[in-house]
Amino acid sequence: MVGEKEYERAYFAAGCFWGVKAAFREVKGVVETAVGFMGGQIADPTYEVVCTGRTGHAETVEVVFNPAAVSYASLLDVFWDIHDPTTKNRQGPDIGTQYRSAVFFLTPAQEAAALASRERLERSGRYSRPIVTGIVPAGPFYRAEEYHQRYYEKKGIGGCRIR
Repeated sequence: MVGEKEYERAYFAAGCFWGVKAAFREVKGVVETAVGFMGGQIADPTYEVVCTGRTGHAETVEVVFNPAAVSYASLLDVFWDIHDPTTKNRQGPDIGTQYRSAVFFLTPAQEAAALASRERLERSGRYSRPIVTGIVPAGPFYRAEEYHQRYYEKKGIGGCRIR
């Protein structure tokens, strides 16, 4: 990737990764996205294995972004806006630990930003229930099978808000 040293990565889990990816692709300054899995106990999981709910992985979106064009804090705002962070292991009709809400941080700065962002949201009164989003260290990211990448574009479905 040209200028790759200028880019940073972020990882978000907010339910089915197709909609999450579509939302982040629309953000100016995001240069690449990929869907995959993070936070589980086995290496190189497949979609079918993750769907059993027994691997501990969450459907996760990798966001590669240009911090000169979009801040990590702005990406966090998108994350909070596109899903319900008060539902444990569920987003809409999707139920299971693989659909949990999580921010996987790479650096102490990302951790601090995510914690501060969640605290602001909790204090805002926007939700009547507690926020259950995990803010946890990133582990290995396992890219999902190719048929999951750019799924909406392949199916002719426009961008969507998953909430």
